[in-house]
Formats: sequence, C-alpha cells, structure tokens
Amino acid sequence: MKLFGISRNALVAGLVGAGAMGAFLMGPQFPNADANPITLEAPHGAPVSFADLIEQVSPAVVGVRVRTEVPVSDRELSERERFLEQFGLIPPQEDNAPREGFGQGSGFFISETGHIVTNNHVIDNAVEIEVVTDDGEILEAELVGTDAETDLAVLKVLETGSYPYVDFGSSKALRRGDWVVAVGSPLGFSGTATAGIVSAVGEPGDVRRSQSYTDYLQIDAAINRGNSGGPTFDMNGRVVGVNTWIASTTGGGSIGLGFAIPSELVDDVTSTLISDGKISRGWLGVTIGTVTEDQAEALDLDEAKGALVASVTPDSPADLSGLQRGDVIVKVNGQDVEDATITTRVVGSLAAGSRNKFEIYRDGERQTIDVRVGERPSNLGQLATGSAPEPDSSEGDDGPLGVSVRPLDDETRDSLQLGQGERGLVVTAVDRDSPLYDAGIREGMALLDINNKKLDSVETLEQVLEEAREDGKERVLIAVQTERGTNFVTVDVSEVE
Repeated sequence: MKLFGISRNALVAGLVGAGAMGAFLMGPQFPNADANPITLEAPHGAPVSFADLIEQVSPAVVGVRVRTEVPVSDRELSERERFLEQFGLIPPQEDNAPREGFGQGSGFFISETGHIVTNNHVIDNAVEIEVVTDDGEILEAELVGTDAETDLAVLKVLETGSYPYVDFGSSKALRRGDWVVAVGSPLGFSGTATAGIVSAVGEPGDVRRSQSYTDYLQIDAAINRGNSGGPTFDMNGRVVGVNTWIASTTGGGSIGLGFAIPSELVDDVTSTLISDGKISRGWLGVTIGTVTEDQAEALDLDEAKGALVASVTPDSPADLSGLQRGDVIVKVNGQDVEDATITTRVVGSLAAGSRNKFEIYRDGERQTIDVRVGERPSNLGQLATGSAPEPDSSEGDDGPLGVSVRPLDDETRDSLQLGQGERGLVVTAVDRDSPLYDAGIREGMALLDINNKKLDSVETLEQVLEEAREDGKERVLIAVQTERGTNFVTVDVSEVE
C-alpha cells in the first residue's frame, strides 16, 4: 500500500530515521550513578483561591483620609503664582497663612478598642484624620504617636466600640517565594486586594532594601499610591508587613517592586507609641561609615568590620565620653557590630542616659571606654549645611603627593563648619596625576588627619608617609573635610617615591 505516493516500508524507515536523528541531535547519553535531576513535589499550600483569607481580614483594614495644613513659608510659590500675584490676578498670600491639602492612604486595626497602624508619611502635617471601614462607615480618628525613622504611626478612632482587628505574624519566618496578600485603598479604591510572593528580604548594608532602622520585605503583590500604611498578610491571615513604598519607572505605578516594613519592627514600634506616645532612641553625636577593605589595610585591622568614626559633634555624648575621629567601633556591650548600619541600630536601642561599654580600635590597639548615651534629637535631619568654600587661590607650601597646602585659618574653618580649635591643611592645588586627585581630593578641601595623626604641617604629612613606606604599607588613611562633612579616603602610596 502507498500513502501519498510513499510506501509503508519507506514511511516506517523515515520514522525510525527521525527518531535516530533526534537521539543524535540531543547528544550522547552517559548515565551517572551520582547525578540526579532537580525534581520537586508540587508545592503545598498554593491556594486555589485567596477569597476566604481576604473575606476574613478585610473588616480590619481601613482607608485613611487626612486634611493637611502646611505654612506657605515651608513651600516656595510657583513661578505661575508669583506672576499672577504680581499683576493682581490672585490676592497675595498672607504671612504664615497655611496651605490646605488632602491625602489618603491605608491602615488596619490592631486592637479591639480602635488602635490603627498606618504610615507616618500618610498623616504628616494632618489637622483632621478620618478612617473609612470596609463597610463604608466613616470614623474620626486622632493621632497617638509617630516615628519618622521607621515611617510608622498609630491612630485611634474617637468613637468607642468593639472593632475587628488583626494580629502580627512572623516576617522572619518568610522565605523568598512565600505567598503574601496586600489589602488597602490604592487611589481611593477601598477593599482592593492583590496577591504575590516575597521577592526578597533586605539585610543590613543592603542599600536598596534597607535603611538605618529597617530591613524591608520586597513583595511583588501590586501596591500603588494609597496602599501606604496597609497590611501585607501571610496565608494564616497574620500581618507580616506594612506597605510603605514602591520603586517605579513610571512615577508611581506598580511594576512589582513593593516594599513593606517587617512585622516584628512594626509590633515593637507601635506598642511603644501606644504606651509612651513617642520613640526615644539612643544617640551618640557621631557620623560613622562601614570599614572598607582599603581602610582596614591602612589601619592594620585583621578584617574589614566595624564602624569608622568620621566626625564627633562638639559637646555631644560621644564627645563627652571620649570618642574621637578615627576610632573604629567594633563592639557595644560585648555585641559585635559588623558595620555602620548595625552600629546605628544597636546605639538606637540603648536607653537615653545609660552607660555602655564600647570596644574601639585606636592607634593600633583595642581599648574599652564607657559611653553615656543621649537621646536622639527630633530635628537631627534638619542640621544646617554650610555653603561650599571657594577654592583658595593663594599659594601654599609644596608638599608630597603632588599637593600644595596651607594651614587652616578661621575663615576656612567657618566655611567648612569646623571647630575653632581644629587643625589641618587646606589644599590650594593638587596635580591631576596625584594619588590624592585619584582619591577625590580637590582644592578647597581640608586634610585633617593622616593615619590618625593630626595634620598641622607639611612636615607631619611627609613624616607619616615616610613611616608608611618604612613599614611596607601601600595605603594611608586621610580624614578629609568638605562642605558636606568629614569622610575618610584611602590613598595608594605604593608607587610614590
């Protein structure tokens, strides 16, 4: 028999040939007794529907609406407003007349008596706050307390009653790939629920997913403007995070990069706000940075761990306790501090006024000092910054490393926000092929210390460089002052004669 002009035998031969060719194209198969393919059982707990969970938790989720007032002095008038005022088309704003605004976000009940968690940025500058429940009831609320550092706030409804509330779960138990559900009022659409997975978990030092006091959960459940302050739930209906911000290339729309404050931190902060009305954090009065490999080499440290003190605020707890620029903090009360972020968190957890043991590395030796911690000022982020000093055109003394310098004077100290007793050398010129130039040092900056020795003259600079060469060091550590503050740079002197 023939099929479309092809005999049965030829068809069979063709099929056999195709199979043989397929095996050849896939390559030779060599069995390996030790090799096993990656195989997984079907994941347990992948829900067919989230409906039951969302139905149970939604009564505890609310929309938050606020009316704000911001003094005009805190906001520059737009060019259009100035133009209209100039020609009398709109009346000029009276001095200190507040500018009214409106905002919205989300929140959720954490107590039967009506305490609500939301974000600090949702209620910032609010003069009136109301919450909208899942069934549409509008309730007036008052502010209990806020914490700008973690972007958390606690409200309480004024009307007495018994309110449905949810409990906190464990964000630490979450793994990448675990299901989560976000509920809130994005763009005013109350009762909106979205589902996704935990995409990543921030860790100290993760500059994209962590801040001074918070390691964020990254989730891909869609959250948008208005989701701020709303809860993220695990599959047991427990809150594992508070939605707080998104990363977006569209100026605000979700692209699957949402971030939530972990539940353990939320529970701790909100409990304190309810009991005390505020968060008090320990404060030293220093600026610190994480020790880098190059800095560890310059300081003869065994490993790049700890927090390097870049500057000490005069009369601050750190100053009064004897901490100095160039110290490396390695332990607090016996606890290792691996980097600047962990150090900040450990110090922030200390009680104001308490005495604590700080183990530091100074002048090549470890030592322990007693440090009395103060209370972190509420306006710490509003410190004034000086204007950039003009590069000094006056000639300085020629020094090593292709730099010209002169001693600090009072005018330069003021422009660089240095104390009147501060010693150092102002850079008046630096060669482009100098290792100092490669390290980012420019005219107008001040060199304060080199390897923790005060730089009060060109001779000191030359002496320390000579000592470094004799000791076989390839790098030195220099404290540099700019209009933005003090920072340390490592300078490669291995090829400098």
